[in-house]
Amino acid sequence: MKKIDIKKIKNEVIEELKGLKFKNFFILFFAGIINSIGVTMFLAPVNLYDSGISGTSMLLWQITPDHINLSFFLIVLNIPLFLFGLKKQGLQFTIYSVWAVLIYSLSSFLITDVLPIDVANSSPFAGNDLVLCAIFGGLISGVGSGLTIRYGGAIDGVEVMAVTFAKKLNMTVGTFVMIYNVILYIIIGIIFRSWELPLYSIITYAVAIKSVDFIVEGLDKAKSVMIITEREEEVCDALSINFGYGVTQIHATGYYSQEPRSVIYFVVNRFQIAKLKMIVKAIDPSAFITISEVSDVLGSSLKGKN
Repeated sequence: MKKIDIKKIKNEVIEELKGLKFKNFFILFFAGIINSIGVTMFLAPVNLYDSGISGTSMLLWQITPDHINLSFFLIVLNIPLFLFGLKKQGLQFTIYSVWAVLIYSLSSFLITDVLPIDVANSSPFAGNDLVLCAIFGGLISGVGSGLTIRYGGAIDGVEVMAVTFAKKLNMTVGTFVMIYNVILYIIIGIIFRSWELPLYSIITYAVAIKSVDFIVEGLDKAKSVMIITEREEEVCDALSINFGYGVTQIHATGYYSQEPRSVIYFVVNRFQIAKLKMIVKAIDPSAFITISEVSDVLGSSLKGKN
């Protein structure tokens, strides 16, 4: 049995905690509020549904007793998923995500149960216009979700499920999320014996995707990273240790200097971009980094060097 290095684990946890930024918490605070406005002031009043765990929470909220509110389901369904993804996504991501969900849940509770805002039967802004509610609900909640992703977390646990299970099921993250949402909307249609609201909810989902895409420059694409640095061995070791992936070194030659260089090639998901930048810049502040979208990833580079 492999011996667990408690001291090493403790040091890694401390380093991750040191990397937490007040700016991220501050922006995630507003991201949670923005997301709650889109859901509680545009979607929920006219019985439209968000996607993912948020949409699932809205459905459970509607079919359970009145004393159980939306915030309860947002916390109960989301936080266990983030904790489940702790090992794969890292401590920083989990902390940021739990913080965003807590703010999203608290803000939703204040809007629906505390503040003098009537969201029982119509949107305070768009009335009962389903098209306006679908478009602006998706737009606003998508901005909240996008900001959350951009600043190191996620506000919906279904994306953690997707990142964790999609590759095992031989599908992309986007396909996993889409299948989840299609199943959710079919269940909603069956329960309420109407397809009108699920179809409008699909509009919400499409608009939200575009919003997230605009904020974080890519919804479900993996990212290929090429790094040119004079400290390639240290960078490779740090990336391999922190992410558990193999690292590819490509031998190259500088055009002007004619000196040998190593180009490091690495593939990560969008949640890991911020962490990767922090690791590389801490080792070599002058490193040259390019990041590109990858349409699909086949095979695995876990636990190995290429």
